Amino acid sequence: MTSTATPERAEAAAPRVPSQTAIALRGLWRAVAGGVRNALRLSGQALGRVFGFAAPVTSVISPLGWIVLAGAVVAFALSRIFGWIEFGFVAATLAAALLVAVAFVFGRANFSVHIELNPHRVVAGERALGRMLVTNIAAKPSIPSRMELPVGGAVAEFVVPVLAPGAEHDELFAVPTHRRAVIVAGPAITVRGDQLGLLRRTVRWTDEVELFVHPVTARLAPSASGLVRDLEGEVTKTITNDDISFHALRSYEPGDALRNVHWRTSARTGQLMVRQFEETRRSQLTIVHTTDRAAYASDDEFELAISITASIGVQVVRDGTRMSIVSERMPLSTATPTSLLDDSSRLVETSGDHANLRDFARDSTKRLPPPSVVMIVGGSQVPLAEFRAAETVFGLDTQTIGFRAEFGAPSRIAKVSGLTVVTIGAIGDLPRVMRRVRP
Repeated sequence: MTSTATPERAEAAAPRVPSQTAIALRGLWRAVAGGVRNALRLSGQALGRVFGFAAPVTSVISPLGWIVLAGAVVAFALSRIFGWIEFGFVAATLAAALLVAVAFVFGRANFSVHIELNPHRVVAGERALGRMLVTNIAAKPSIPSRMELPVGGAVAEFVVPVLAPGAEHDELFAVPTHRRAVIVAGPAITVRGDQLGLLRRTVRWTDEVELFVHPVTARLAPSASGLVRDLEGEVTKTITNDDISFHALRSYEPGDALRNVHWRTSARTGQLMVRQFEETRRSQLTIVHTTDRAAYASDDEFELAISITASIGVQVVRDGTRMSIVSERMPLSTATPTSLLDDSSRLVETSGDHANLRDFARDSTKRLPPPSVVMIVGGSQVPLAEFRAAETVFGLDTQTIGFRAEFGAPSRIAKVSGLTVVTIGAIGDLPRVMRRVRP
């Protein structure tokens, strides 16, 4: 049986011919869109050049100055549009204030400024002083100047009097060191401007100077950090073909080193026999320090945890044991006790970097040497189950110790399913507790 297609089906099956009008409109749209994009790009470049050229002038105007300038323009516009004479007087007054302020930003000084911090490193709570020395290196006397020096989150203001050529003026200032931090002093800048603060011209004279406020630490006894003190290494259960501790003999296989052949046994048995050894490993400590805000109940608890890590780390460096210390945002330098304490001063609370303590331990240690001892330091808000989960990241030969900073709580040692968990309530308790810790 044969069937014939209806005219409607034949028209539907035939390909549609593109409309020439639609093609022309699409081409016109692309051309217009391309022209608009090019115009915007060129306009942006032109505005950038204009702003760059005007930056030396516009940078002098303070936020209050911009408000006054905008008020003058608006008041002048209202006076012209509506004929309100009062707004004309307001515009003239505001414009006059800006014009008068211009005279206060002129003038140039030629100073040599030096900032000293004594000492550059202190322990939290110790006193630190700073000194700013200003010298007029110009060939003529200087004019009085106002100098600002940022110190931490505050700004110290000083008035530099008239200085003869070569004369010096120094200012002393105290640095707040009640909490662990890296305090930045500087840069020192001179400020010229009017009393209303409409215009403000600054000149930078120095770079920033850092003051390290180290965490409070406890002095631990040598080898009190829960590590094996070894000269030749700690014997493990891993069998290797080349080491120190002899384990057994086995048959020779192609590729074995001839120096390991035991010739007496080979002669007695009639076949080559080679030595096997138990692998030895140097002590390698890894400290996993979490800075997650959710792990700590208070700022004091966070600082206590940093003091625990710093105290253990400093003693391990002095003992000469290999060590790595990691946190969410940065690894801590373990080259010297000073570099370790400097990096400890930079630690800040973080949030949301890892889903849990186990993920953090896995991600932060996967490129480190295999550890023989792992210490996990956190706060009282870390459940014991998370310490146990983090323990599974490391091999069976690795001993794991958990440290919980719980400010004000009694210091104690507990065993949780084979995991040693140390609770520290005060940094002064750490030496006594560490003498009892054995991995």
